[in-house]
Amino acid sequence: MNSGGAFNRVATLQAIRGMHDILPQQVRLWQRLEDSVRQVMGGYGYQEIRMPIVEATELFKRSIGEVTDIVEKEMYTFDDRNGDSLTLRPEGTAGCVRAVIENGLLDLPRRLWYQGPMFRHERPQKGRYRQFHQIGVEVFGLPGPDIDLELILLTTRLWRVLGLGGLDLQLNTLGTPAERLRYREVLVAYLRDHHARLDEDSRRRLDSNPLRILDTKNPDMQELLSQAPTLMEYLGEETRTHFAALCAGLDACGVAYTLNPRLVRGLDYYAHTVFEWVSDRLGAQGTVCAGGRYDGLVEQLGGRPTPAVGLALGLERMVTLLEEQVPAADLGDLDLYLVTVGETAQRHGPQLAEGLRDALPSLRLQVHCGGGSFKSQFKKADRSGARYALVLGEGELARGVVGLKPLREEAPQQEIALDGLADWLRKALLASKPHE
Repeated sequence: MNSGGAFNRVATLQAIRGMHDILPQQVRLWQRLEDSVRQVMGGYGYQEIRMPIVEATELFKRSIGEVTDIVEKEMYTFDDRNGDSLTLRPEGTAGCVRAVIENGLLDLPRRLWYQGPMFRHERPQKGRYRQFHQIGVEVFGLPGPDIDLELILLTTRLWRVLGLGGLDLQLNTLGTPAERLRYREVLVAYLRDHHARLDEDSRRRLDSNPLRILDTKNPDMQELLSQAPTLMEYLGEETRTHFAALCAGLDACGVAYTLNPRLVRGLDYYAHTVFEWVSDRLGAQGTVCAGGRYDGLVEQLGGRPTPAVGLALGLERMVTLLEEQVPAADLGDLDLYLVTVGETAQRHGPQLAEGLRDALPSLRLQVHCGGGSFKSQFKKADRSGARYALVLGEGELARGVVGLKPLREEAPQQEIALDGLADWLRKALLASKPHE
């Protein structure tokens, strides 16, 4: 028998490649981001909707298209026990459209938002993961440029609430499907005339998705594309009027933007406005937010013809930007760590803590558990990140007070009457927090 241990060794279990844990210290930044999004969405009257992370594979084949990289190569697809083909959602728009059709929510204009994980089997790199998180916003039933403007103003406000700078707005119009079809024919003819100069990826897209060639990041293709016909030359009066109204609204609201004729979407149901917020601090994955009109998708998925517009925010990329400019101390560690010394104090400690939580619901208070000396408890209080240590011993109980020791600044310990502690904390601690 082999006693050396081949059968005794336990393989080290790790997270799946491209999927990662979000640890407690990081979660605080995620929560700050999510809370800000919830605040802004509420301020504009948007309602949250929650969809499953698993949908019928057919949904994405019909919405994204069977001849796309996402459907052909990147989706996590499997057969369940009933033999049905299911897919972990690679994006959120299709599921939201399915939900509003199925639940009869197209009876009046809807402003909806959602958040959660998406899944794509891509090559992991900075800012691109196989499980990634998005916040999506979808609006149904409003055809005009005013709602396009509102979505951009909403994101502008979100950057301001987060204190997130250095984002540039890029803007374009794709016109109607008919206008885009005419342009596609001209573009394909131009690219075929220069077929030898196309890279492998562009040659592959030439028949299936030629507009995406305009968005290539290959520097060797830039000169060729700079001389290509532009979509703007093939747009009709209605499209030009829609786009001009959007630009005028942005100008009136003081929102700077750059017109980018190469900003495209590869799917036929997109129409009119497309936009992206981009950063130069994220390397190749610089898009933080992408949005646009998809007036044809509701009908394509079985609903009645309905104008629609939406956007998606990449949370991992936003968190990366926030980490650069938000000090950890600003994220809100514990307010208090309660140290109890002696059996009587240990019995009274939880009662004191519960009374404080009742009086101050937003208070972050941790009670020491596990026993130990005063010295060891105080070390743990310091390591907890709390701003203050509360000290409750037999002597303090006898005098009806509690000790309060600042842990993040050089200041002496003081005693505060137990019956006035909640009021003191409300004024001296919580009132100083900008988020309270």
